[in-house]
This record gives sequence, structure tokens and C-alpha cells, in this order.
Amino acid sequence: MEIDADGCLRYDDRVRFIASPNCDERPNDTKITLLVIHSISLPPGEFGGNGVVELFTNRLDPESHPYYATITGLKVSCHFFIRRDGSVIQFVPCHRRAWHAGKSNWQGKEHCNDFSIGIELEGSDSKPFTRTQYQTLVLLTQCLCKHYPIKDIAGHADISPGRKTDPGPYFDWKSYRKRVIHA
Repeated sequence: MEIDADGCLRYDDRVRFIASPNCDERPNDTKITLLVIHSISLPPGEFGGNGVVELFTNRLDPESHPYYATITGLKVSCHFFIRRDGSVIQFVPCHRRAWHAGKSNWQGKEHCNDFSIGIELEGSDSKPFTRTQYQTLVLLTQCLCKHYPIKDIAGHADISPGRKTDPGPYFDWKSYRKRVIHA
């Protein structure tokens, strides 16, 4: 895996770029020091559909599923979305600010979107993630750490406690951290 000069991931045919309008410029002289791990599935608990892509590109039809009416008008994105099969969709170049963290705080510093990269895993709080997702996540994490001065990795629940629960109880932090360090 490699990040090019435009902040886009280059790897193989399992990586696609789909531009999200839900991003903007980072504050001047902001260093990317945090990775935030999330999980998402749309409809909730269902995998493989286009709901997440439609949400991040503002094309979600509120009438196509009852849950979608509750999130109509939400303007969110992430940098990377790792599907259950390990394929990756990048929505926002790394040098831009994706809108993934919302109201957030990490080690006393607010507005985590300013200094973080958001990685969404296709998943939920009720099912384990796939081995292939972890393999892709480890490779992506190592690539990002090589290109940016990342000091910390946190879950969405860690930066937005009480408001968010993802990546949830099935995310294996111990194995993930060990693989990132020892690979």
C-alpha cells in the first residue's frame, strides 16, 4: 500500500475512490496524529449494500429503508471504508478533513476531525469483524503511519464517550495493535 501525493491510497484493484462532498480543508499547519477506528452498516446490521456509500455521498434515499428517514440530511464521511471482504473505498483524500468524528475530544484536544484520519469498518456492535478486514486494516494502518506523524489510534467510542459505541465490543484491539507493531 502507498499513499500518493494527492493523499490517495494506491494498492490494487480492491481499492476504489468515490469522492464525498462531506469534507473540507484542515486548519493550517495541522499534523495528522490520530487514527480513529469506526464501524458502520446500513441498514444497521446488514452488510454488502450501497447504504454507506450513499450516505457518504449524500445520495441516501430516505424512503428505501425505514431507518434512513432518521438520518436524512446527515452530512458525514470518512477517509476509508473497509468492507467485509477487505476491499477499500476511499472517500476523502488524507490531506483533507473528513467529517467522521463529530463532537469529539482526544487527550484534551477537541475537534478530532482536524487532526485525524477516519477508518470505517463495515460492521456492527453485534458481530465480529472478518479476518480479511483486519488484514487490510493492519496494512492500511502501517501505510498511514509511514506517511503521517500518527501517535495514537482510538475508537470512535474513545473520542466520543457516551455518544458513540463503535467499533464495538467485537473489535479485537489487542490483536490489531500487536499485528500493527510486529508486522
